[in-house]
Amino acid sequence: MSTQPRVPDAPPAERRPMTLPRLAEMKRLGEPIVMVTAYDHPGAQVVEEAGVDIVLVGDSAAMTVLGYPSTVPISMDEMVMLARAVRRGARTPLIVGDLPFGSYQASDTQAVEAAVRFVKEAECDAVKIEMAGLSGGPVDKRESISRARAIVSAGIPLMGHVGLTPQSAAALGGFRAQGRTAAQAVQVADDALALQDAGCFAIVFEAVPAAVTEVVMERMQVPVIGIGAGPATDGQVLVFHDLLGIYEGHAPRFTKRFAEVRRAMVEGVHAYADEVRARRFPAVEHTYSIDPAELERFRAIVSPGRPWDAADFMS
Repeated sequence: MSTQPRVPDAPPAERRPMTLPRLAEMKRLGEPIVMVTAYDHPGAQVVEEAGVDIVLVGDSAAMTVLGYPSTVPISMDEMVMLARAVRRGARTPLIVGDLPFGSYQASDTQAVEAAVRFVKEAECDAVKIEMAGLSGGPVDKRESISRARAIVSAGIPLMGHVGLTPQSAAALGGFRAQGRTAAQAVQVADDALALQDAGCFAIVFEAVPAAVTEVVMERMQVPVIGIGAGPATDGQVLVFHDLLGIYEGHAPRFTKRFAEVRRAMVEGVHAYADEVRARRFPAVEHTYSIDPAELERFRAIVSPGRPWDAADFMS
């Protein structure tokens, strides 16, 4: 199987690579920040051309790309491989590598080592970690903040994640909105402010009541990216496969489909299969030609019952 080698397209002249100071300026100016996930080179090229600001190589790849039942099984090696492919396809967005479950929970040293892999091996601009689930208690909270401080102290830009944190969904009672009671809302606010104080350059709010987000935003000094957290955030993020209608698994209520790509893909493959079975493909325009004289010479050489040696015709 082969495809034609492709020379990477140069980024549009008017677009410069996204930087942390530029993100901070966008928050200050009230310019909405667009973030989307990507997991491979073709997807990265799409989001590059679409002009998004931030690309998250999310651990959601476990479910959308690798077929795992949750985000927990995906390994650091798998995440680095995906991030490297994304980096080759997207040059102007800020690329954020999502530290997978088990890659940072054990110790500050483990967290820094994993973050370094994203930056060194995949050329990510930053990494992301999730705050431990609400039911984890004060000890888990302190551990999460310790990991955040360690990564930031190592000179690696860090994005935080509060509210519904999928890696600890079991501890949260499943994939459900967080902050729907006053006590839970206080915890979401406390988590966000703690990560901000730890040095995170931005924080994701996931599945948090819009009214709670609006209140917490009054105290946020860094950009907040929402996913199911209402319109008050500084930006929004959606999963690539969800917004394009590629993934057929469970879709949270905050997901909006902006295209039906999977349907088009299935229809395209069906059409291909139908033409192959009906012998309508390939047609003449899909084939290569040979000079008639050369064809006759070839026929004579390989005619049945006549011995031949390919080495005699090498030149």
